[in-house]
Amino acid sequence: MAKGSKFQRSDRSRPYLNVLDFMVQEKTFLSLIIVGIIVAGISTGYGRAAMWVGFFFAAYAAVANDSIQSLGTFIESNKNKKWWVLWLFTGGIFLATVTFSWIYYDGDVTYQRLLNPDGTSNYPHPEQFSFFQVIAPLVLLILTRLKMPVSTTFLLLSVFSADTSGITSVVWKSWTGYIMAFILSFLVWYLSYNFIKKYFKSRKTHVGWTIVQWVVSGTLWAVWVMQDGANIAVFLPREQTLTQFIIFALSIFAGLGFLYYLRGDKIQEVVSEKVRISDIRAATLVDLTYVILLIYKLFISTVPMSTTWVFLGIIGGREIAISLARNKKGKKHRMKAGRMIFKDFSYAMIGLFVSVALAAAANQSIRDQIIDAIF
Repeated sequence: MAKGSKFQRSDRSRPYLNVLDFMVQEKTFLSLIIVGIIVAGISTGYGRAAMWVGFFFAAYAAVANDSIQSLGTFIESNKNKKWWVLWLFTGGIFLATVTFSWIYYDGDVTYQRLLNPDGTSNYPHPEQFSFFQVIAPLVLLILTRLKMPVSTTFLLLSVFSADTSGITSVVWKSWTGYIMAFILSFLVWYLSYNFIKKYFKSRKTHVGWTIVQWVVSGTLWAVWVMQDGANIAVFLPREQTLTQFIIFALSIFAGLGFLYYLRGDKIQEVVSEKVRISDIRAATLVDLTYVILLIYKLFISTVPMSTTWVFLGIIGGREIAISLARNKKGKKHRMKAGRMIFKDFSYAMIGLFVSVALAAAANQSIRDQIIDAIF
């Protein structure tokens, strides 16, 4: 009886031990988050200081989380390349993309995701930043550390939205993007599975595949910057001065270098666990499907969109298609694919709820509109 009681106590305490283990393993990260929260609290009362603190938090948080979608397959299928080679390639594309927008749109680096042609904005730049606006990137960093592929668009833009319409329009565009991505990816991989299985069997690939992948990945990265660059730039004035632009561009460029040095960090595991995604041919096909949808969504409207949700639709459709197209007996691999998709989608929904909660905490008008909608 005593032994049984001891076992039961040990079993009941296991969740607490897991939490304790996590805190010990991540003590450096958690210490940095605590310091960040303190800095955010101190800077909140000072408009310009809070602006730059929030921006630097967002510059790394957004890139670190979104590496899964825009750079994840590129990192995974180029493990044999020097990290600085990959950094200079994508970093150069980033600088060229934001420089063009800054010049063409008179200081706007977001391709008019935040600034309408008439000069108005659904995400106005505040004179005084709230505490919840400044810590939003830190929340994103925590979720990223937990390997949650949450939407940076929801999490960072929501806290700046003037009203709920700024949130609902993004949610609607993102939902339709997820559905379109899932269906398109499913059809591509299901209908071409036998062809892919036959011709992609060899582990050796022609050098031409590397060239194609780098072109496709470079295009994908440029289109992602056009869409999601707004998630970082939201902390800065909608029309940046030359000095602000230089700080904006070089900070993100440096953050990219650190990300490549870490090989994608924790969030990269979300990509690594997918079926044969390290094959350069499979990675290229995934990125090609993704970039086609992003280009389509980019030009139909200037409303910001969660590219994370589109990416999860691409990956989800692929996993389901492969699990159904396989001739293996049993349901084990299908259940595994289903659990994987459910987990990724659940994390994305958690990010959405956290985003709305932060937006409501940061903005009185959004709180009032949510209360009116409920009651």
